[in-house]
Amino acid sequence: MSPGGGKNGGPPSHSNSRHNRDQREESREEQQETDQASGAEGGASADDPEPSGDVRVFTYSENGLAYTVRVFEDETGAIQAQITMDEGSMNANAIYWSSEDYDGPSTNLGGPLNMNGGGSRFEGDRIAWEDAVELSQPGLGQQDPDNPTFLNEGDSLTFELEGAESIEDIDLLGIRATSVNGGDSIKGVSGNPETEPEPDPDPDPAIYDKVSFAIALNDDGFPQPGNNIFLEELLAQGPEGATGTFADYVEYVSDEGVSPPLEDITAVIFWQEDEDGVLEEVFRFDAPGDGDTTADNLLDAYDIAIAGLQAESADMESMFIGAVLSDTEMSELDDEDEDDVELIG
Repeated sequence: MSPGGGKNGGPPSHSNSRHNRDQREESREEQQETDQASGAEGGASADDPEPSGDVRVFTYSENGLAYTVRVFEDETGAIQAQITMDEGSMNANAIYWSSEDYDGPSTNLGGPLNMNGGGSRFEGDRIAWEDAVELSQPGLGQQDPDNPTFLNEGDSLTFELEGAESIEDIDLLGIRATSVNGGDSIKGVSGNPETEPEPDPDPDPAIYDKVSFAIALNDDGFPQPGNNIFLEELLAQGPEGATGTFADYVEYVSDEGVSPPLEDITAVIFWQEDEDGVLEEVFRFDAPGDGDTTADNLLDAYDIAIAGLQAESADMESMFIGAVLSDTEMSELDDEDEDDVELIG
């Protein structure tokens, strides 16, 4: 049985389904209320939304200015864009987007926010912009420290592409920006996006059939004295909604009347049943002890132990792959040697 594993269900699913316009509008209004409460303006979000699926990544680099734009669908179904400055500075005034197949009338925000001229072509081909969002008006944003659309190197700005339905329909991006590196302006066009795959979801927490909280260990390494808490006891007498995670066990032993006292615990041992229903030790770790053990530092110690086990498992996997590759390379060398043998008749 693998360390930290157990009788988990499937990983939590992330919905990539497209929400209807009413749902997106409701989510947008809620986000705007949050932004206003936190002082964010111009589409910048105090708490940037996270991708719920793949991310399309656009890049632009020219004359000392470089930025990356990540386009993704968030958990509400809204399409978000995040501009990150890689080099230089600029005041982002507008963003345009389109698909390669769009051949309708080209959107134009007009005035100083237009994308006429160089902003209407990519790799020599004319672009019909499908839609656009105004972020700010041109100006010396560098003089306004509270201007969220003025970006220095390392800064990011995240906002919704209102009207966009799917990242799959966004093949071209245009950025209209002023105050570029102190005074210039650009109509930057980016295409040929790379796809950043959806990150693997966090696995469900491990479920343990028994956890031993020890004050001391005997010569055989078993808790003595200590408290062995079985899953059945936890589910019957533990916190409401307990499922058998370590956090559930810690909450249970933190209650008054459960022995031994939390502060006296020096080691924690985790057990799970094998296929035959026999309890096996999965792993253990030392608690702070010396009267300093708390629920928080127990949970912290558990996270550190799990991270160490995962790193150890990854190292073992890399060693195995390396060994397989080495064997394959040796086999190929042997084949080459056989081919080089000159047969003398």
